[in-house]
Amino acid sequence: MKFTKITALAVSVAGLFWISTSLNDAQAQKTKGKTRPAATKYLMRGVVRPSCASLGKLLKEGPADDKAWDTAACHAACLSEMSFALMDDGRCPDGVWAKAATKNLREGSAAVLAAVEAKDLDAANAAFKTVTASCAACHKEHKK
Repeated sequence: MKFTKITALAVSVAGLFWISTSLNDAQAQKTKGKTRPAATKYLMRGVVRPSCASLGKLLKEGPADDKAWDTAACHAACLSEMSFALMDDGRCPDGVWAKAATKNLREGSAAVLAAVEAKDLDAANAAFKTVTASCAACHKEHKK
């Protein structure tokens, strides 16, 4: 009986340690990649947020000329690339992050890019809603 209680206690302590370590790993993964120096918050602040904001403004106003359409394409392409970077180097802690980065951000930004290249403002705006949904879903779960 005494041996069983000690064993149960040891297993419980080991389990708590494993859960604590896993949570810390998940936090580290979304805060920073495992080998690359850029913190995730800097990728968000330096690339994702400005690209998303600028793209949103261009699509709301409607690109006025070829240069503006090209700028919209640039922002959509950068967002698409970030969907890969946010999944790389151990940054992805869970399924919410994975779905937001791959399904919503990756597919949405690719659809925006295709629409922008075709100069189809309605399609670009529709696809952009998928991009912003990716931000909302991930931030709801991970941004404190």
